[in-house]
Amino acid sequence: MFIMKTKSFIRLCLLPLLLAIVALIPACKKNNDNVGAAPVITSVRMYNPSPKDTLLSTGNPNTDPTWSGRSGKYVVIIGQNLQNATHIEFDGVTAGFNPALLAPNSAVVQVPNIMFSSIDTTKLYTLSYKTTGGSTTFSFKLGPAAPTITAISNVFASPGDSVHVYGTNLFLIHSFSYGGTAITSFKPSADGTSIGFLMPAQTPTDQVVVATKTGTVNFKIVATPTIISISNENANPGDSVYVYGTYLKNIQSLSFAGTEITSFVSSNDGSSVGFVLPTLTQAGPVSVTTKFGTTTTTYNVNDIATGAISNWEWSGAFNWAWWGGATLTSGNSSSGWPPYNPDFPGNTSQYMVLKTGSLASGEGNTYSNYAILMNAAQWVPAANLGDSPANWAIKFEVSVPQSWNGGTIDIQGGFGSYIYRWEPWQVTATKTTAYTTKRWVTVTIPLSAFKASDPTLGDGEGTAISKISDLTGPTGNTSCTIYIHNYSKTATTTGLYAAFDNVRVVKIK
Repeated sequence: MFIMKTKSFIRLCLLPLLLAIVALIPACKKNNDNVGAAPVITSVRMYNPSPKDTLLSTGNPNTDPTWSGRSGKYVVIIGQNLQNATHIEFDGVTAGFNPALLAPNSAVVQVPNIMFSSIDTTKLYTLSYKTTGGSTTFSFKLGPAAPTITAISNVFASPGDSVHVYGTNLFLIHSFSYGGTAITSFKPSADGTSIGFLMPAQTPTDQVVVATKTGTVNFKIVATPTIISISNENANPGDSVYVYGTYLKNIQSLSFAGTEITSFVSSNDGSSVGFVLPTLTQAGPVSVTTKFGTTTTTYNVNDIATGAISNWEWSGAFNWAWWGGATLTSGNSSSGWPPYNPDFPGNTSQYMVLKTGSLASGEGNTYSNYAILMNAAQWVPAANLGDSPANWAIKFEVSVPQSWNGGTIDIQGGFGSYIYRWEPWQVTATKTTAYTTKRWVTVTIPLSAFKASDPTLGDGEGTAISKISDLTGPTGNTSCTIYIHNYSKTATTTGLYAAFDNVRVVKIK
């Protein structure tokens, strides 16, 4: 009797289990059928949802934002039937994928590297997804970011010259205009960083406009002139003078030491402007005005008094220490004494001449036949010792009428061991070329270029000064020595025959 009741009880317990198994059979069949169903995409999200879940696309091109670039980033494709992918494309570009990252309702996929300059534009902003059960196309606005323009290769190019506009995301260009003129023929670079074209005829507006699939950029053509250096700041009337800098073209006015220069010639690339110096009546800055703006030097030209350390004039800052290897010389044939030297035309004042033969390895120093020694002078006013060393420079005029190749002109202050090595014959670390000048030229050396001695590399090759007082001492008053030294392991190719004048320290910015 007990056994009969136990069997009935077991049957009653098994009945619900059997019913559950029967109920599951059609469900399993249904899931197996979905393996062959076509994929469906409902959204695309960032794989790393920090700091919050980022929705990239719902498939509505009218409301979805453009997701720019992001090659190499991972996204999550949300939908159904995504587990058996055979091919995935973003903007028509095939994406690689790891099947282990694919699930029925989601797929983690890395965005491929898309070169927007070469894609099939009919597939732009699309996500194509193929599985063993079918395929689908989903709207996904993946594209380049808005364009930018950063520079123009030559704003002064003549009509018909080749010009490049530089920037970023210069892809899928709808229209392009330069200076108000539509450019119908142009060549964007493959990486979207430039547009090449031929300069149109000059037009009155100063804008570059590039319209792309992802936006429009307006860039104002700005070419404010700059002055970097002047060939000779203390030239004589009738001498040729050159002002070097950038955008020195389409000049509206030019003045030199307060005197208007009415006849001048700019270089084709705007890097210089040359003229014949008229008679000057005063010291003053150099100023250049173009259609884009004005630049004016902070220092005066035709000025040997401001910041003078030594100009070797009887009535000026003579300041020679009366010994060393240099010779006090006159550029005036009727001076009487010091002796006149015709080898350095273009300077009728007094100056120092340094002459050596070929120098053996290690030859040259701060005394005897190799140096110009000057007594202490105020390099920088005490009130300006806190200025940046780059804002002040030591300047001098020099004339080198004969080839000079080898041997370094060291310029040294009397405080500390900081020097500057002037080696105009050194083209590269391994190449030299003989240096000469046409008459007199001005050399400008920012004080920030003075360096300490390095135990391995040698004089003037160590750490640069961090403050002006490193070079001049706490008062700004120190001596100055200009000397020659051969740092090479071999003898110099030539000797040095050069004249120096108007050593001075001035504010340059």
